[in-house]
Amino acid sequence: MNPQLFLAFMLVAVSLACTPGVDWAYSISAGLRQRSFVPAVAGLCSGYVIHTLLMVAGLAALLAGVPGLLGWLTIAGSAYLLWLGIATLRSWRGASFSAEGGVVSGNQLRTFLQGMGTSGINPKGLLFFVALVPQFVSPEAALPVPVQSGLLGLTFVILAGMVYTAVALTSRKLLASRPGAAKVVTLISGIIMIGLGTVLLSEQLLPLLPQI
Repeated sequence: MNPQLFLAFMLVAVSLACTPGVDWAYSISAGLRQRSFVPAVAGLCSGYVIHTLLMVAGLAALLAGVPGLLGWLTIAGSAYLLWLGIATLRSWRGASFSAEGGVVSGNQLRTFLQGMGTSGINPKGLLFFVALVPQFVSPEAALPVPVQSGLLGLTFVILAGMVYTAVALTSRKLLASRPGAAKVVTLISGIIMIGLGTVLLSEQLLPLLPQI
């Protein structure tokens, strides 16, 4: 691979992973509410692995090019974010973490699947791989283009996993003795999920209103 392009991609990937959003909100929520945040982070990363596989197979560009399909994916993803945000809001009053075991153990498989859905159903994640990754692929490199694309996608997965782990761990350490702050952060996380879901949904539905 082209070393300069790969380094540039890493800088962009780290910048995007460090940008607060729904993934951050879910990581923080899992860090506060679950005994282990590993299933949540693994789920988020698995969603991006799915995007990577779709990109390597060429399906991501095909899905993005089908008229109307991305819009329906956006509606499905926004509805999921709204549901996840509402579920988070419903639990904010009991959010806490303490060294004495104030963390809810929860269902690890469910936490993993929710994380995978959070990143996997997000159409903006799909657009990231379709629009951004190809800019850092060099046709002149020794590796085939699909292999380069796969390596870039997995690089983003690893970097994102490191960032989300740091976010979840930091939220747990900082709020370990602050149950009141834990409630506030959980409340904000739920509001962020609902807000992003509402924005995504409105972007798709508002243009349709004049036609009704």
